[in-house]
Amino acid sequence: MKAIKCHEYGSTEVLQLSDVEKPSYKSNEVLIRNYATTVTAADTMMRKGKPYIGRLYLGLSRPNKAILGFEFAGEIVEIGKDVSLFKIGDKVFGGTTTLGCYAEYVSVSEEGLLITMPNNTSYEEACPVSGSGVTVLNYLKVLGKVKKGDKVLINGASGGLGTYAVQFAKHVGAEVTGVCSTANTAMVKSLGAHKVIDYTMEDFTKGGQLYNIIFDTVGKRSFSDCKKALTSHGVYLSPIINFQLFLHTILSLIAGSKKVKFSFTGMVAVKERLAHFIELKELLATGKIKTVVGKQYSLSQIGEAHTYVETGHKKGNVVIVV
Repeated sequence: MKAIKCHEYGSTEVLQLSDVEKPSYKSNEVLIRNYATTVTAADTMMRKGKPYIGRLYLGLSRPNKAILGFEFAGEIVEIGKDVSLFKIGDKVFGGTTTLGCYAEYVSVSEEGLLITMPNNTSYEEACPVSGSGVTVLNYLKVLGKVKKGDKVLINGASGGLGTYAVQFAKHVGAEVTGVCSTANTAMVKSLGAHKVIDYTMEDFTKGGQLYNIIFDTVGKRSFSDCKKALTSHGVYLSPIINFQLFLHTILSLIAGSKKVKFSFTGMVAVKERLAHFIELKELLATGKIKTVVGKQYSLSQIGEAHTYVETGHKKGNVVIVV
């Protein structure tokens, strides 16, 4: 099969299209013909080996998992003898913490982050849900405890996380403000944002509006910047982990009513992530949320996809058609 291998950390040149053996599968696993995967900021960090803390997972001097990629969408072509939840021919989507999705085939446990696709969703629309979609529910629903009537600001509202976040916050009845660039204001408004702020024209931290939740999906505004725009018991959320965020999280636990929270979504128990995933499937099936696919690339163009994601200005999700 064709796969993208990454034997060392570095620029996009380390991503090499290669011929490799199909993955084997255990008795409780399924083999999936993979039709779509994604490139996210996390993928680019894995490739570069930066920040260095990520190497504790992937390998200190070089990646110990040559095939990267967390998310997939495809069709089951073979099943292990003990598999009972799925059958050959099922169209499925999901994610894996063991990577391996930059490939034509992937094997996963039937008890992992794996479910059948809704009929109204394409492979390209399905593959980002297990990563970006589940991350959004983990942050807004679990950490932020978003509820009807909350004033929620999404910074980076036009990106992979942001587009799901706007829609989910609107779904639960929150009053949603999206922050994005001029080119994406109409799209964010169409997703359900009650107000859209063009960051090139206005600084949301200086507008006088207070928010119950500020979800900085792109890590461009610090808690120090956003603190004055939070209500007295407001919460600042960001998935972009750095020392400053970690320090503010600890300090906010010790003193002050405004809190900083983050989570490594990939380390949350599979059972909890699967519950979020199933909820998202229902929202997709009923048309209450949709996946925004900004750009698509072929497997051989994966270096270009990484370069685009690294600009920090991607629109929606970046999908690799395998």
